[in-house]
Amino acid sequence: MSTQTSTPSDPAVTGGRSSLLRLYLGRGVLAVAWALAFAGAHEDIDAVAITLLVVYPLIDAVSSLIDYRALPDGSERRVTVFNGVLSTLAAAAVGIAGGGGGVAPVLHVFGAWAVLSGAAQVVVGFRRRGPELGKQWPMLIAGGLSFLVGVFYNIQAAGDDPSLDVLSVYATGGGVFFIAQAALLGWKTRQLRTRAV
Repeated sequence: MSTQTSTPSDPAVTGGRSSLLRLYLGRGVLAVAWALAFAGAHEDIDAVAITLLVVYPLIDAVSSLIDYRALPDGSERRVTVFNGVLSTLAAAAVGIAGGGGGVAPVLHVFGAWAVLSGAAQVVVGFRRRGPELGKQWPMLIAGGLSFLVGVFYNIQAAGDDPSLDVLSVYATGGGVFFIAQAALLGWKTRQLRTRAV
């Protein structure tokens, strides 16, 4: 009985890489767009600001669902499910916190979500490292920074002058790292196609 192993230039692998590239690019562009919208809408925690606060984790939840559907069964898929459920719960929690009218509760929720989702992103990044998807350093850096920034947000929320200004910076940074990962995947795909010719 013979066994077949996939190579980075196999059509199935290339298709998976292209799908992930589109997901990362879309996720990154949406994050930057959200940051621009939120930067001009969070002076007061009104309906617009609360809607934006709920939308951001939902973007992550939908991205996790799309990623989940493309993954084979395994630990990476379970982590993706965890992140999707976590982001959905974060969207509900930040909406409740925002409805209460307080900056500090919103920052606490966002910070806790950033810590847990950042840790999940690091785990997924490590599992995706290899010849098919590259070293995943933008995702690993983004996940690590998300974890650290989330801790900082909770410290800031407990202080005297919490501010939501930091959330636009957080989203912009995350978006840039997703776009960078998409660019690296695109470069790797072209490189492997060139080698196959």
